[in-house]
Amino acid sequence: MANVSVLSLGGSIISPDSVDTAFLTNFVKAIKEYLDSDKNNKLIIVTGGGAPARNYQNAYKTIIPNAESAMLDWIGIAATHLNGILVKSLFNEYCDDELVINPNAPISFKNQVLVAGGWKPGFSTDTDAVILAKRFKATKLINLSNIAKVYTADPKLDPNAQPIDNISWEDFRLMVGDDWVPGRNVPFDPIASKEAEAMKLTVICADGRNIENMMAILKNQEFVGTTIS
Repeated sequence: MANVSVLSLGGSIISPDSVDTAFLTNFVKAIKEYLDSDKNNKLIIVTGGGAPARNYQNAYKTIIPNAESAMLDWIGIAATHLNGILVKSLFNEYCDDELVINPNAPISFKNQVLVAGGWKPGFSTDTDAVILAKRFKATKLINLSNIAKVYTADPKLDPNAQPIDNISWEDFRLMVGDDWVPGRNVPFDPIASKEAEAMKLTVICADGRNIENMMAILKNQEFVGTTIS
């Protein structure tokens, strides 16, 4: 029986300022070892936008002061596709399907890896990850970004912010609210959070740059991160 996990791979670690080839080299090596260890292991990797999204969204906002929210989203979505095609290329022998740009479209998922980018305005790739987790009955969804844990507040702004090990969806949604704002920096997007709560999905937020910790989560070992359930 297939063991499907979803990795929501933040653009902030794929391309924080430019493409982080050192991180991607280590990421690909570890993931390939995981896939080769058991052919029943399957991964859905959903890529965020990172620096390309931020840079092009900022350019649009500079030129058009009254920037349209939908257009900001479309720019971000295009960036996720760029990152997605890069990641798909790195796993070419494990991925037979085209880059997924609509999580509700027909998808065969013939091999061990499926790579997806953004879909449409109104939410981030976190929501695409939740939809795919539900569709392919994933055992876990790991949200990988550049933070080790979710905090009670933004630690860059609030010196009293505390890290969280476990939190309920109800309490987490009180923190992030219900509305999606393009480019907003939240641990897991509000629309995705609502969907995940409805389907009783457990999401683990962790620092994707810590490859050893990421692999511990995949292998159901002790890890550093925040569990939302």
